[in-house]
Amino acid sequence: MPKPVYSLLLWACILCFVLPARAQNATVQGKVSDSRGPLQGVTIHVEKTSKGAYTNAEGRYSISLSPGAYTVSASHIGLATLRRDIVLSPGQVLQLDFTLAEGANISELVVLGSRNLPRTQTETPVPVDVIDVKRIVSDAPQVSINQILNYVAPSFSSGTQTVADGTDHIDPASLRGLGPDQVLVLVNGKRRHNTALVNVNGTFGRGAVGTDMNAIPTAAIDRIEILRDGAAAQYGSDAIAGVINIILKSTVNRLSVNVTTGANVTPKADKGIDGQTLQTAVNYGIPLGSKGGFVNIGGSFDFRNYTNRSGPWVGPVYRTYPGGADKSDSFLVANKITRNDIRMRAGQSRLRSSQVFMNASLPLENEAEIYAFGGFGYRNGQAAGVYRLPHDSRNIIDIYPLGFLPEIHSDIYDRSLALGIRGKLGEWKVDLSNAYGQNEFNFSVENSLNASMEKASPTRFKAGGPVFTQNTTNLDFSRRVDVLSGLDISFGAEHRFERYKLIAGAENSYTDYGRATKIGTDGAGNPILVPDPQGSINTRFGPDGTARPGGAQVFPGFRPENAVDATRSAIAGYADAELNFSSKFLLGAAARFENYNDFGSTFNGKLTARYKLSEQTALRASGSTGFRAPSLHQRFFSNTATLFVDGLPYEVGTFTNDSRPAQLLGIPQLKPEKSKSFSAGITSRFGKFNLTIDGYFTHIDDRIVYTDQFSGSNAPNASETDKEIYKLLQQANANKAAFFANAINSETKGIDLVLTYGTRMGKGNFRADLAATVSSTQQVGAIKASEKLAGKENIYFSRTSRIYLERSVPREKINLTLSYNIRKFNAFVRNVYFGSVEEATNEPAFFQTFQPKVVTDVAIGYKLLKELKLSIGANNILDIYPDLVENPNNTTNNQFLYSRRATQFGYNGRFLFARLELNL
Repeated sequence: MPKPVYSLLLWACILCFVLPARAQNATVQGKVSDSRGPLQGVTIHVEKTSKGAYTNAEGRYSISLSPGAYTVSASHIGLATLRRDIVLSPGQVLQLDFTLAEGANISELVVLGSRNLPRTQTETPVPVDVIDVKRIVSDAPQVSINQILNYVAPSFSSGTQTVADGTDHIDPASLRGLGPDQVLVLVNGKRRHNTALVNVNGTFGRGAVGTDMNAIPTAAIDRIEILRDGAAAQYGSDAIAGVINIILKSTVNRLSVNVTTGANVTPKADKGIDGQTLQTAVNYGIPLGSKGGFVNIGGSFDFRNYTNRSGPWVGPVYRTYPGGADKSDSFLVANKITRNDIRMRAGQSRLRSSQVFMNASLPLENEAEIYAFGGFGYRNGQAAGVYRLPHDSRNIIDIYPLGFLPEIHSDIYDRSLALGIRGKLGEWKVDLSNAYGQNEFNFSVENSLNASMEKASPTRFKAGGPVFTQNTTNLDFSRRVDVLSGLDISFGAEHRFERYKLIAGAENSYTDYGRATKIGTDGAGNPILVPDPQGSINTRFGPDGTARPGGAQVFPGFRPENAVDATRSAIAGYADAELNFSSKFLLGAAARFENYNDFGSTFNGKLTARYKLSEQTALRASGSTGFRAPSLHQRFFSNTATLFVDGLPYEVGTFTNDSRPAQLLGIPQLKPEKSKSFSAGITSRFGKFNLTIDGYFTHIDDRIVYTDQFSGSNAPNASETDKEIYKLLQQANANKAAFFANAINSETKGIDLVLTYGTRMGKGNFRADLAATVSSTQQVGAIKASEKLAGKENIYFSRTSRIYLERSVPREKINLTLSYNIRKFNAFVRNVYFGSVEEATNEPAFFQTFQPKVVTDVAIGYKLLKELKLSIGANNILDIYPDLVENPNNTTNNQFLYSRRATQFGYNGRFLFARLELNL
């Protein structure tokens, strides 16, 4: 260990245990209420200090302070802030109660980014956004977490995908333009598990494994904190881009019921309307004991119908053979159908889901507390592929005389439970917890067939799927030492166990029954063939003479050789300290050591600083190193699926890095990504405005990508390597191969701005929020390819992969939200500017930049009764769409009128909604 580190540790020990303590502390405690009774989640802040607290389920709080004069404020979004001046003497216990009335407030305490005492947003040494989910769910059209954040948080991006297999049912999310697996998600400060799905189709986040935040019902969420800064030294793997902390509700004796319904009403929908949506959300809390304990339960039931923005099929619909004569017109007339009946569904998938989440606390003696939270979620998704035409060799005309639109169905189960106990041991706060989580994907294919079975094929298949389990145990210690203006120290340890399983589907979902192996010849010289699904000879052909493919159409099932049961464990230790040299200057440091049983060890650190130029303005900065361990999914996932590359379908096999194809091509073993991050900013409060501006830079070495498609060859002059690859692909029912690889280094730089304003206006309250981000991610340096890949670097990391990395989500996003509340009325208007994106393609004829757009949301609410509120409004009220795809050859016969590979804001058009809220 370097000498400077030893010195820092030595001084920390001296400061903690040698310097004398200050005078005996005093205690401020009290209860906060509104017109309906005790109020939970109120921010109690001792101004000009870093001291503060939140009220519990009974509206109570307690803060320990040194003797002296202070100003204490009580604030809650939507209610007017109250301030009280107090003077404390040694050992005094002061009862300080507040009753809050309706008013404008834009200040919140945050705990994310520091394991010590909470601070206001403008006093944190790193940028943190606080999203009041309760207020947004009441006003905004969006009902799922990812879409709420996409329209609110400045550097958060997420879009609904289409024709992307399981990714249609999980919205990949980005923070600061980085990947879905480079942001860590916490719930109540504890690590949440990832989804079981790895994104391998043509979408943003290709090759990444994210976290399914939509599995948590909004009814159970109080607020969300977003740390926009590298934090792996504090929280561990994945926190390269930042951390999202979902804080659950803890209210009691308050019933809230929220019913939202709506639909996309746009001329581009069939009959002018589709995407019908219904969400019913309920929350209620029950007090436990007499010391502020509670059990709060929130749940929701959601239905979302599909949308379709594809055009009529262009090109031949029906051919007759031999010769392939186009008989489309007579075929359509004879069957009394049109080209609108021969098309796919390009839009959001259909979903049904239900979730329930629990948050509980039971106070014990001596300031101890047992807590628990977790939930269960189920989601059934239905997404469609590309229409299989009647004459296609992938169709059996005896089963589907008009062709068919195959569907991928997913049954997604999400389970989680965290248990813990926290309290005090002497001067130390201690927190021992265990968090368990599991995400399971079960795929099935319907309205499909296995063409190699011909007329004997079923139309429904069980395709198997992945299961991911994570168990995390933490032991944390923290305390404040009265040195200078306060030294906050914390340290702890973590053990994490992960398990990734891939379960094979039914035999008929993956087998090619039209394959055979030659074992000799008969007396006439004819080959003697033996049926063999792994054979190299095709025996069943479609009307055009091409071989009929095996496996379920649109999504062949996972094969037995894909099945895997892999585990990993990691242990970590961390230390974190923040020293207030004075009321103006704060310096923090964090270090984390982590060891994986499959990747070895990593050591990361972070430094933070904040300096107050005045009581209203402060400078802040941070620098850190970070890492992300390759997920078990990226190491062990393998499968064959239909992927579209520049409009053409290919059967692409994903192979592990220790497979024979990977060895032949020289694909190396995966290793962790490593990062360096720097940020600097200014925060200011002037009048009724709050302003934060932060610039950042992140360099990532050995970034993991999902490669483009390699192919083999069976041509007579092909190399032995290409011939072997061709044979291995054929055995996997594939004609292309892709891998996960540490292919490049990248750099991300940008600036975030957040400006808020709140005031009384007339007899009501007005609030304005402006949030803007400008970012840029670029590949830097050469592609990291092996000697065997010489000449194939543009497949290993292609232009398509680079666009997914750099330009598939907007580099610029600006959000301006205006809201006004007066008596029983409230009004809400939001404009979001989404910057340009580019088409992810290798084909120069398809290069296209999709221009920036502004999407407008509006809502009006009225309280029919004190407890009952009705809201109506719209997302995208002006019915704005992205630019159309310019080159018709890039639309897959007029099916993808809008790009499916660029994530801007979707292409569902105008969404009208109505919402009824009951609060008792």
